[in-house]
Amino acid sequence: MTNAQKIPAQHQDAMPADEHKMNPAPDYMPRHPGVGKLKGKVAMITGGDSGIGRAVSVLFAREGAKVAIAYLEEHKDAEETKRLVETEGAEALLIPGDLGVKAHAFDTVARTVEAFGQLDILINNAAMQWPDEDLTELSEERLRRTMDSNVMSYFFCTQAALPHLKEGGCIVNTTSVNAFKGNDSLIAYSTTRGASLAFSRSLASNLLDKGIRVNAVAPGPIWTPFIPGSMPADKVEDFGSQAPMGRAGQPWEVATAFLFLASSDGSYFTGQTLHPNGGMIVGA
Repeated sequence: MTNAQKIPAQHQDAMPADEHKMNPAPDYMPRHPGVGKLKGKVAMITGGDSGIGRAVSVLFAREGAKVAIAYLEEHKDAEETKRLVETEGAEALLIPGDLGVKAHAFDTVARTVEAFGQLDILINNAAMQWPDEDLTELSEERLRRTMDSNVMSYFFCTQAALPHLKEGGCIVNTTSVNAFKGNDSLIAYSTTRGASLAFSRSLASNLLDKGIRVNAVAPGPIWTPFIPGSMPADKVEDFGSQAPMGRAGQPWEVATAFLFLASSDGSYFTGQTLHPNGGMIVGA
């Protein structure tokens, strides 16, 4: 078991926030040697510059995949993720921009296919969150920004990817424990994660005849840039201690769920959700 690290109070005035400014640094490195589970595959990972996306990028690279890393504007974090992927002996492509804009989402997929010749795995992971304890104070601008990032980008990237995904291809969407239990201080964010869950289940049924699997991962409290970027400093202190395991999860502990679902290990899984959440019991 990973030992709990004490997380001191901290805050960043940015969303998405920067991983390189976090203390302690999130733990994203895979724990085991690769065995070629994704050899010959091409994966496009949105929000791949940091947090869970970085951990997935590095793990997929270790297992043999070429990786397109789509991200908003966190260039320093993205360059480090590219370096980590290349250290694993894999090719990486960085594509910055707002995936909530349909034209950019389609361009990102096109650039991925142009660079690598194919697309086998789509990881819809990019998202934003802000606290909204008082719904009457939630601005339309903030609500629409959350929806564009967390819902519309998933639709646009998937629309663009589907013509390139062949039988045996797969899509894995990030949702959240909050889609199952709700969160009274993250109402808009939890709503978008409920949407990504329903999207995953509906799309899985829709694509069964094409042999394309669609699943979801619903993380609990994970130490990523989301946390200092969206929470007051005093609430960041000892983040994750409320989980049954008594600690925050690390990105590498979530990435393994994505690998399972994206590889042939998960060949009999579609329309399902994995729950790396530190022991919270929620409806499946």
